[in-house]
Amino acid sequence: MANVKASPNPEALPTSPSLAQTLPSDAVLDALKMILLGAPLNDVLTTITRLIEAHSTGMLCSIFLLDDDSLHLRYGVAASLPEAYRAATDGICIGPDVGSCGTAAYLRQPVFVSDIASDPKWVKFRDFALQSGLRAAWSTPILSHDGKVLGTFGMYYREVRQPGPGEIQLIDYASRIAGIAIERDRSQTALTRAFEEIEKSEGQLRHIVDAIPQMIAVLNPEGTVLYVNQTTFDYTGLAIEEVMAKDVCYRVSNSEDVARFRCERLELFSREVPFQTEKRVLRKDGQYRWFLIHYNPLLDDQGRVIRWYATGIDIHDRVEAEERTRNENLALREQIDRDSMFEDIAGSSDALHKVLRQVRKVAPSDSTILILGETGTGKELIARAIHKRSHRADRAFIGVNCAAIPPSLIASELFGHEKGAFTGATQRRLGRFESANGGTIFLDEVGDLPAEIQIALLRVLQEREIERVGSNRPIPVDVRVVAATHHHLNGLIDKGKFRSDLFYRLNVVPIQMPSLRERADDIPLLIEYFIDRFGKRVGKKFRRIDKKTIKVLQAYHWPGNVRELQNVIERAVILSEGDTFSLDETWFRSDEPRYTTPTVALNGTLLRQEKEMIESALAESRGRVSGPNGAATKLGVPARTLDSKIKRLKISKSRFKDPNVFS
Repeated sequence: MANVKASPNPEALPTSPSLAQTLPSDAVLDALKMILLGAPLNDVLTTITRLIEAHSTGMLCSIFLLDDDSLHLRYGVAASLPEAYRAATDGICIGPDVGSCGTAAYLRQPVFVSDIASDPKWVKFRDFALQSGLRAAWSTPILSHDGKVLGTFGMYYREVRQPGPGEIQLIDYASRIAGIAIERDRSQTALTRAFEEIEKSEGQLRHIVDAIPQMIAVLNPEGTVLYVNQTTFDYTGLAIEEVMAKDVCYRVSNSEDVARFRCERLELFSREVPFQTEKRVLRKDGQYRWFLIHYNPLLDDQGRVIRWYATGIDIHDRVEAEERTRNENLALREQIDRDSMFEDIAGSSDALHKVLRQVRKVAPSDSTILILGETGTGKELIARAIHKRSHRADRAFIGVNCAAIPPSLIASELFGHEKGAFTGATQRRLGRFESANGGTIFLDEVGDLPAEIQIALLRVLQEREIERVGSNRPIPVDVRVVAATHHHLNGLIDKGKFRSDLFYRLNVVPIQMPSLRERADDIPLLIEYFIDRFGKRVGKKFRRIDKKTIKVLQAYHWPGNVRELQNVIERAVILSEGDTFSLDETWFRSDEPRYTTPTVALNGTLLRQEKEMIESALAESRGRVSGPNGAATKLGVPARTLDSKIKRLKISKSRFKDPNVFS
């Protein structure tokens, strides 16, 4: 997207009110009806501009159409723009600095100019615009289904103005509807011109029709195929005798669509009026794609149908995008409904900085990531940071808690299902992998996956394709996988609960999240962060923090890590009175772990035995002291107690560490 020219004081720029995320359905339906009924293109485009202008007071809309030379823009509709400005800008040649519309057509991407008076792209036309009272101009190219520029959709304001997200989406929707109208008009015009020449030369007509990059068919009054153009042959890969066969509809159309259309066929062909339907057509490579099929009758002098002309427009990408958007919105709503651990990465400890350095290194790649760490350490937060720093940041981030989904439903959740795949599957549903296509999927608690799902996930990682439940057709997916678990996966592998081959596929780049005990230096900073966050939520402001409270929080061992700290702070914020933050230290007494410690003084032989036990535990834990798999847990003593014993017995932890494992 082209850079927006910033005002010296962006906060002073007026912004539009909140806009609807979608256009009013009744207004859109009116525009689409005009398109389908063959209304003049100017009437359709005028309706579209008025529909968009109704969203914001003072908005002026225009639609440019690109000339056949692909260089000049001519006004299709600009009823609201001043006449003098239209006369000065009609027929402009596109280029990298030709206002907003000329630049958008040249760059093939949206151009948002918040202040015409200062933006360099408006040097040639600035005087005309300012004299006409125009200050802000936003434009987006109108593209055909195959990516060709058809024109531009422009929005103007008489004030300096930056576009909001709703306005950006609004101009995008407007350009799409205009594109459908322009493309249909041009296709219809091409067909009309072609069939007007039929009396001159049927051979010339067929040559022209074959050159049209849309599937075209001629049918008899009952709907039997009489002729198809070359594009249809190229798409389906069928021979002429196969196309002319009576069962061609069953051979090239999806069975569900055939059954649906069979019920409507006789009625639709008997009406003798244009109609349209959507169906999936089989491509010669074995893939189905969605098409919008328009049927137009040719009538004789008595008004009887003598031919039907059918044209097919590929709408597969639009249908898939709409379905993906619905699923992404569903996943987003589910994500919002779940409590997040915390919103920002807070901390300055060496342990945390080490993790963030790894994030910066691995984020730009597409490598699979395995995030390890205790519960509550912020594994999902790191996964989101990886996604935001990747080239997939503008696509979906789909999070899945594998431990929270019932085993009977997890296959459907991850890979989707077809209609009728199981009881209750009343319609096809995309899975999380398809919803994340082009983006990132985060598999939290991957160690809890059932064995059969582990096999399916292994195939996804190997083949980069999935199969929906109830289907045997592979679907390619382009998804980056980031997995996380608090389990010791090697231990699960030894117990036969986790596949070793899946572990190796996931463990391409492991990232070890430090526990809060290992980043104790961050506790004061986290305390301040959470006090501020929860204080704003309940309308409290604390001027100081009780020193005894800080000591209590620093002395606690935090088995629940940052999540537990967050919950404690939230409780204390609610219960604290006055402007001093404090908490009741008795909250922690019942939570203190009860460790058994030797009561006999260790000396001589006992000291040697103690040293051997500690060294053996360090060897098993690869030099790690704390954590669920650390030496302290194995020995049943507090981590701080073990650390002091290690120092007193002069034991070197470094010689037990595995250099190939992130510590």
